[in-house]
Amino acid sequence: MLKVDIYNFKKPYNMKSNKLIAEFMGAYFDDKGMTRLCGEFGLERVSALNLKYHSSWDWLMPVVEKIMWDNNIKDAECTNIEDALCDAKIDRVYDAVVEFINEYNKNK
Repeated sequence: MLKVDIYNFKKPYNMKSNKLIAEFMGAYFDDKGMTRLCGEFGLERVSALNLKYHSSWDWLMPVVEKIMWDNNIKDAECTNIEDALCDAKIDRVYDAVVEFINEYNKNK
């Protein structure tokens, strides 16, 4: 019998969710692509198709840090992200971040 580990199975990402995360991080989109802040390197233009929040810890962890260190966010609101981090599965952390941002945007 074939066993499938659902957490290691690569699911298709949602470009809309990647854009949601980018906007939460201060990016804005125009008709030619996206401009995002890149710290010491200034502004970088990145196409919405090339956002890597779903597949790169280097992209996703600054989002997690922003959420965790924001003084206006209560610890209870970060529980799903913390639980996902304990599993160390990028898909679970990504989903928890998207869920958090959707709730955050509803309540602001």
